[in-house]
Amino acid sequence: MNLMNVVDKAYAVEHKLPNFKSGDTITVHYKIKEGNKERIQQFRGVVLQRRGSGHTETFTVRKMSGNIGVERIFPTASPSIDKIEINKHGKVRRSRIFYLRKLTGKKARIKEKKF
Repeated sequence: MNLMNVVDKAYAVEHKLPNFKSGDTITVHYKIKEGNKERIQQFRGVVLQRRGSGHTETFTVRKMSGNIGVERIFPTASPSIDKIEINKHGKVRRSRIFYLRKLTGKKARIKEKKF
């Protein structure tokens, strides 16, 4: 029996996240603590990757703020994530779309998957 698996099961937190993958546009509502106040801030962008598994899984979201690209890595088991909304399902062929970092303008768009 692996000791790390025992510790992971003991401290695992059940987080109900929607089913999203790379290329999807999502809005992450996360809690920010400023002094003694707490508020919820939104981060809307494209999912570049999901990596890891179980308790250590993370996902990277990229958004454009003005002309500057901003990326943020969120742990899926974080208690600071309030909820995640899926805005669009993207049609991509790769699981890690780092090529999006070099593209600008209309080339940086991702086609929407139709259901």
